Parts: sequence; C-alpha cells; structure tokens
Amino acid sequence: MFSDLLLDQRLLKSVDKMGFEQPTPVQEQAIPLAMAGRDLLVNAATGSGKTAAFLLPILQRMITDAGPKQGTRALVLVPTRELARQIGKECEKLASYCGIKVGVITGGQEFKVQRALLRKDPQIVIATPGRTLELVKEGSTLFTRLEVLVLDEADRLFEMGFVDDVLAIIATCNPARQTLLLSATLPAGVRRLMQVLIDPVRVMVNEAREQHESIRQQYILADDEKHKEKLLLWLLENETFERALVFTNTRDQATHLSGVMRYRGQRSGYLHGEVKQDVRNSTITAFRDGKINVLLASDVASRGLDVKGIDLVVNFDMARKGDDYVHRIGRTGRAGEQGLAVSLIGPLEWNLKASIERYLRVTLEPRKVKELPGNYKGPKKLKASGKAAAPSKRKKKE
Repeated sequence: MFSDLLLDQRLLKSVDKMGFEQPTPVQEQAIPLAMAGRDLLVNAATGSGKTAAFLLPILQRMITDAGPKQGTRALVLVPTRELARQIGKECEKLASYCGIKVGVITGGQEFKVQRALLRKDPQIVIATPGRTLELVKEGSTLFTRLEVLVLDEADRLFEMGFVDDVLAIIATCNPARQTLLLSATLPAGVRRLMQVLIDPVRVMVNEAREQHESIRQQYILADDEKHKEKLLLWLLENETFERALVFTNTRDQATHLSGVMRYRGQRSGYLHGEVKQDVRNSTITAFRDGKINVLLASDVASRGLDVKGIDLVVNFDMARKGDDYVHRIGRTGRAGEQGLAVSLIGPLEWNLKASIERYLRVTLEPRKVKELPGNYKGPKKLKASGKAAAPSKRKKKE
C-alpha cells in the first residue's frame, strides 16, 4: 500500500485519485531511499513506475520542509520534449492538493514565455538540457539552491549527445543536492553521468534486457519495402488493437508510410524530429484521444511517449541496436497489460535481428502471413550465434 511508504495524506489523496492501487516494485524500493535523502542509481524498465518513484519523494520533501521562497528546488532533466510534458502533467496531478508549482522548459517554445515562467519561481522544473543550458547561460535561472536533481532516461541523454550539456548544467547546481539517476539500460556512456552521484544506492528491478514478459515478440520475413507495406496493412486490418505504434529508422519513411496507410483507410499520423512542435503536440493528443489509432514514428517516439492502450508495436524497420528495440517495444505491455510486438525482417536485417536476440537473451517467435507469402525464407545456413553463415568459397582448381 502507498500508505505504508509514509507519504503525506495529500499525496495519498492524489495517488488514489489517479487510480494507483499498489506501488510497483521500483516504487517500493526507491521511494523510502529517496525520502531518506540518498543518491540513487535506478535501473528499471520503461513502464515500471519510475516517474512516480522520484516525483513522490520530491513532493514529500517540499511538503515536509517549506524551504526557500525563491529559486528552483528540484530539477528533472529528460531527453525529449514529449517526456518533459508527460512528467510535467503527472507531477501536476500528484501535486494537485499540495499547492506546489511545476514548470516545464523545452526547446520549440518561445524563449520569453519560458523566462516569464521561471520568474514565477516554480519549485519543480522539468526540462530538456539544450534549452535549460541556454537559460542558465543568459542568467534566467539559478540552481544554487537546488535540493534535488533527477536525470531521467540517462541512457537516452547519452545516446542523444546531451552529456556535455547536462554536465555543464550540473556544474552550476548546489553541490549539496541529492541526485537521482534513472535508466532502463546502463550502457558504458552513462558512466560519465554516474560520476555525479555521491555514495549512491543501486536499485535494480530486473535487467532491462530480461524484461517484457508481458509482450509477445514475433517476426515476419519480408522480401522488400513493398512487401513490408502489404504486411503492415494486413496487421493493421487483422490484429485487434486500440492503438498501434509503427517504428521506422528514417523520418521520410515515417511520413511516406503514414500517407500510404491513410490512403488505405487507416486513421494514422506521423511523428519525427522535423515535425514542428505544435504539430507534434496535436498529433500526440489525437493519438491519445483516439482520433487516430495508428502512429508512424521514428525513434524520437520510442522514449517518453506514454499513451495508454498501445496494444501493438510494429518495427517496420528493425531497430539498429538492442537498447533501441527494448525502448520501442516498451511502449506496449505496460503496467502488466499484454502487448504484441512484430518486427518485419528483410534479407539485410536477419543478422541485426540475431544480434539483438543474442544481446537481449530472447528468441523472437517466427510468424507467417499465409495471405502474403514471400520469396525470402531466411538464411540457408546459420552460425552458432544465429547469424547467417557466409557462403563457402570453393578453391579454384589450378
């Protein structure tokens, strides 16, 4: 029970209103440690409840200790705008009975509007690193009194090239702060960020590569792009789902496929890094509200897109590496719900699939669509690793 975590009654009221019944394993472990003031390194899967695991202790601290009337008390740095807005909304809901102000700072918004927001002294700021560093450099915000710093999705902060920006922001922060670092995976590049933790407690809730038991993972062999388009349309027409998320490796492919799916009668939209912020917002809202039920996306949407009812994830292009695959399929099967992830594998993607299976220690279930048979049947010979064996070279007779 959340009441066992010794949270303030106002927070328990918010938790109850949001429909949270029992704390998740990561919340059970992390909340008491964070409330005790310890630095934390939290390694847990997407959809495991990490957001509430750091927001509730922050809010509890602010309820218990009034603190200074000016300046940011807690800063949450995240890799994407979507994730910042998502966490901001959840924080506002959790703080609805506490009178604690929350501000969201991201790129794609007017600078002067964000300056004005910071002048109102929100106690909690959720932000992306690029815009935050701009505001720090021009003196619009000070973190000299910061009490809690959260680095959420630290692996993605590293992958998107934000480590230097994050470290520059941290250099301006109160050195006596508490720091929480959360990540679904822990690649080597995250170690630079881990160095800012002081005597951290490590909270491990299963390794990310061993998770997603609630997701059925399949693959279908495809001859080429056109064959993949037909397979994708077949899946959308024959699978039962509330919402489907389709991943591509390029922006152009996401745009193209959305047009193809709309032409074939699917209520679809697309999302990638070149989409303007207001369009991104309206597309995500339409997806969340059910006005569209198929979203074609590049990897920009694999993190921070928390929309309920995503039952189907399709990798039109196989993810380029295992951690990206984990975060893509993690959009379904959340909070114990069942989900389906299907990867369309062309002749040049077999070895990529095999590498990801070996890295994650999973075996994707083969699937065939009898209505759409293809010529590609997979490699004729396999290595012990599961990769395709190169054809043997016969020695030429002299």
